[in-house]
Amino acid sequence: MKQFAGKALFLNRSDISTDEIIPAKYLEENTKQALKSYIFEDLHIDGFSPKSDITGKHVIITRENFGCGSTGEQAAQSLAANEFYAVVSVNLAKTFRENMFAAGLLPIEINKKDIEDMFRTFSEKDTDSIITINDDNTAKVKLISGSLSKSYIFKLGSQEKEFIEQNKWLGAQK
Repeated sequence: MKQFAGKALFLNRSDISTDEIIPAKYLEENTKQALKSYIFEDLHIDGFSPKSDITGKHVIITRENFGCGSTGEQAAQSLAANEFYAVVSVNLAKTFRENMFAAGLLPIEINKKDIEDMFRTFSEKDTDSIITINDDNTAKVKLISGSLSKSYIFKLGSQEKEFIEQNKWLGAQK
């Protein structure tokens, strides 16, 4: 069994583009560490402050179509530089999803009903997340806030299975 635990960051919006993850004006930076301080600088969600809200968070939970747009490689690298290890969404943009694997991030796609429940139940709380991958390839995201906890099952595709088996996931290496 592989498991990763970390605090959850809820980004309550669909269609968060790669330009909102890392603004294009910084893409000439040479290293992913150089991108670190600019993450989500251009993301506008009521009540969200990138300077204070991402510290100590390791799993992003968001709505549909996360990572749409261009410049996906640097966007994924900037997430890894900020110690994010997984993104949980209804769906991720195809190219960005591939860039997540290359950066060591685990893309997790969960049905819309479960994402809605996650937001309704946990988004306003200090929430821990535990991502578990069992040897039989069953997988779940468990969210915990105080005495409240819920688990959400997700499917591993062949690419995710290979990624985890080859120990490429940064979160599993912590």
